[in-house]
Amino acid sequence: MEEKQSIKQQLTNMLAERSEEEIIETAQKGATLMSYYKCAMLEIETKFKVLNEQFSLGREQNPIESIKVRLKSMQSIREKLSRRGLPFTVESIEKNLNDVAGVRVICGFHDDIYLLAECLLRQDDIKLIEMKDYIKNPKENGYRSMHIIVEIPIFLYNEKRFMRVEIQLRTIAMETWANLEHRLRYKKALNEKQLEKTADLLNECAQLSETLDHKMQLVRDIIEAEDDSDVM
Repeated sequence: MEEKQSIKQQLTNMLAERSEEEIIETAQKGATLMSYYKCAMLEIETKFKVLNEQFSLGREQNPIESIKVRLKSMQSIREKLSRRGLPFTVESIEKNLNDVAGVRVICGFHDDIYLLAECLLRQDDIKLIEMKDYIKNPKENGYRSMHIIVEIPIFLYNEKRFMRVEIQLRTIAMETWANLEHRLRYKKALNEKQLEKTADLLNECAQLSETLDHKMQLVRDIIEAEDDSDVM
């Protein structure tokens, strides 16, 4: 199996047309920047793990089912900057992209998503940059998720830096739909006729997913209401 290339090696390959000095300098800066993004991503992951542990003390279920983290590949970064007509430089990456570091939090229920988002954003070292609620306002294709861009400080041996991280919060049903939709429509190059034929079906599946989330939330609310009445 071919080994995964390091950030520095990816950059070196992409900058082959530049001088040796430029390649070395840019590769080093790029690798350093990506390590900063990784640190910020891990900080956010830890915050969610702490919240999950705290809520587990007073509830029978943890709000978080799983947490996934990812750093955008250099190829994806280059392509995104190119689509926007922006230069592929270390400075351009940090200035123009908010989703280099990503954290995806999978929850069991709608309420957990809003609870976790509220608790995270109340923390005094978190700065909200942007928030998009695709749960209350789904995309045209049916996609649902909560997207939050935050800025968080990371503490290095000689400085404090503020880095941006994209956070996605979804239920299990939302995650399943999004993964299958991506696999079906983006992993293969579908023609216009195929895209048209599948659009309505995928949107219908998204509606079924939403109905499932809604009914499971109702079941949970009924159970928790009965538990509360037993205590009184």
